Amino acid sequence: MRTKHAQAADHFIHESPSPKAQHNAAIHLRRKRDVAANELQEFEELRTRASEIKKHTLTHLDQYLEEFEKNALANGVQVHWAVDGNEMNARVYEILKKNEVPYIVKSKSMLTEECGLNHFLEEQGMEVYDTDLGERIVQLAHEPPSHIVVPAMHKTREEISALFHDTMNTEAGNLDAKYLTLSARKDLRQRFMNAKAAVTGVNFGVAETGTVTICTNEGNADLGVNKAPVQIHCMGIEKLIPRQEDLGVFIRLLARSATGQRITTYTSHYQKPRAGSEMHLILVDNGRSHHLGMEDFWEALKCIRCGACMNTCPVYRSGGGHSYGYAVPGPIGSIIAPARNFEEYDDLPFASSLCGSCSAVCPVKIDIHGQLLKWREVIVEEGEVDTKKSLPMKVGSWILSRPSWYRRAGKWARKLLSWFPGIARKTVNDWTKGRELPEPPNESFREWYLKTRKNEENE
Repeated sequence: MRTKHAQAADHFIHESPSPKAQHNAAIHLRRKRDVAANELQEFEELRTRASEIKKHTLTHLDQYLEEFEKNALANGVQVHWAVDGNEMNARVYEILKKNEVPYIVKSKSMLTEECGLNHFLEEQGMEVYDTDLGERIVQLAHEPPSHIVVPAMHKTREEISALFHDTMNTEAGNLDAKYLTLSARKDLRQRFMNAKAAVTGVNFGVAETGTVTICTNEGNADLGVNKAPVQIHCMGIEKLIPRQEDLGVFIRLLARSATGQRITTYTSHYQKPRAGSEMHLILVDNGRSHHLGMEDFWEALKCIRCGACMNTCPVYRSGGGHSYGYAVPGPIGSIIAPARNFEEYDDLPFASSLCGSCSAVCPVKIDIHGQLLKWREVIVEEGEVDTKKSLPMKVGSWILSRPSWYRRAGKWARKLLSWFPGIARKTVNDWTKGRELPEPPNESFREWYLKTRKNEENE
């Protein structure tokens, strides 16, 4: 049973050994993003262009999917379709079983996290080695990623050192980043060299050429794919773009928005299998077609998974990525998750201050905070809001729509706040945990205004 966001965030804030680690790391990435964006004069033009390309692609997705499949097949790629996560997992397992693969090396893929591929394969008796350093850290800790770009953002160097000592017998207490990184690399090296299959996610699929593009900073996807005789790319159907030249727009936006780099260290394009090897592409729906049909929310599918909205979000930074309970956390996850499972994730649109910073940094100009607000409207209309929230809102709506009652309520509220401040604080206890109630004024603005105007008229 999933814990609701408010309770999970509260637990993270008060029980996490390093509650500030994620906050500090996210702030650092946000600052780097701003520097990288500001050095590119046409950055805002690129955002507009990227948004237009994604909008065009999504509104013609059926055509581009057919074109993409046709060109991929012509390149010698084996194309598979999966209606949901279970079918994707089954397709991957069939390919691995057919090739007698004992284990896989896997690069970062939020789609496989979403579909639970690791857990599924392990249940079939197969070993899975995540090869991205951050993914490997959370895998060893038996945790899900807390961020889509920096999976171990919530962990400190001390925690990682202790984890590596327990799982890889590294030197206890050694906090040197280079030593820890090299230790993880050494641990994975033989896995890479002997792997029969590599699994990756996909950043972009190009319909015009049938090519998949993968962006990494560690080269782990390249090492896996180029060494293993079987390569499997799992791709959400929304990752398509029409033309090869469109990549130039997204490549310049992705790294700047994600980590403040001009470009990812490795940007690799896979078009056809190597001689004597197999290249498989699994196109996955898993709720995306349904989401695309939602008039108010389909533009969330423009997302290129850069994580910029998470880095800037004060709620995400404070409450931690795990508190969302969904593969994609933060603001973008809070508008995607309800589209996939409304009943389970109806609390996430309320995990926001609606400050709008997420929309301001989104490289494809998704109106994230606008969609969060719209989701709240839908949830209220469906009657899914907790009574302790919905009842005060109904009472407040009734009072605010009746001026005389509003004035009476304001007068009594000011008196009660003055006479019984302790009771008032307990009434809104959650709100006052991190805030002080303001001193109640002696009169309302309306009373002050009428009195002032009357005095001026009498002068």
